[in-house]
Amino acid sequence: MIKRMLLALTLLAACGRGVPEGAEVVVAGDSVMAWNRSSGTSVADQLEARLGAPVGDVSLPLAQVRGGTGPLNIPNQLAGLSPEWVVLNGGANDLSVGCDCNDCAATLDQLISADGTRGAIPALVSDLRARGSQVVWADYYTSPRYAGTDCEGPYRMLETRLGAMAARDPGVTLVDMDRVFSPDDLSLFARDRLHPSETGSARIAELIAPVLRATP
Repeated sequence: MIKRMLLALTLLAACGRGVPEGAEVVVAGDSVMAWNRSSGTSVADQLEARLGAPVGDVSLPLAQVRGGTGPLNIPNQLAGLSPEWVVLNGGANDLSVGCDCNDCAATLDQLISADGTRGAIPALVSDLRARGSQVVWADYYTSPRYAGTDCEGPYRMLETRLGAMAARDPGVTLVDMDRVFSPDDLSLFARDRLHPSETGSARIAELIAPVLRATP
C-alpha cells in the first residue's frame, strides 16, 4: 500500500507543471494548492489564466513544512528558486502527523511561535525574503469535514500566528481562504469534502490574483 502511494506521488510529481522559463510567480505547498492539476484547473493554472503570464507550480499532496522528504518537504520544493512572488500554504499535514486536534501546542510552536518570529514557517519565509521574493501565504479554509469540530481550534491559532508574522514584513501578505469559502457550500469542495473543487480552486486564485497584480 505504501509503495503504491509513493509511486502515485512520484507520477504526480513527474506530471506536475514545474516552473516555466520566465515565471515570476511560483506556487508551492500541499494538496490544497495541487488539487485539480490533472484537469488543468489547480490554483496555479487559475492564476496563470487570470494574470496572463506563466506561473510555476511545485506543490504536492502530503507535503509538510517540517517533515517530508524531497519535494514532499515544502522548503525543498522551493530550493534554488527566487521568483518575484511565492504563493504557498502549509502546516496541515504537519498538524495531522504531529498531533490530534486536542493537543497541538507543541506542533504549533515548532511550526510558528505565538509572536510569529520563530519556527519552521518564519524560517522558510525569511529565507524566501532574503532571496528577494515577496510571499503570499494562503491560510486554510474550514472544510465541511472538520467544521464545528475541535480541529478548528489549532487552525485558528495558526492563522493568528501567521498574521503576527505577516504584520512584521510588508513583503509578506497573509490571505485568508475563509474569506471566499464556506463549509456549507459543497460546490466549493471535492467529493472528499476536504479539498477544493475546480470552483474552489478558482475562488482561491481570485483571492490571490489582486495581491500579485499590486506589485510595486
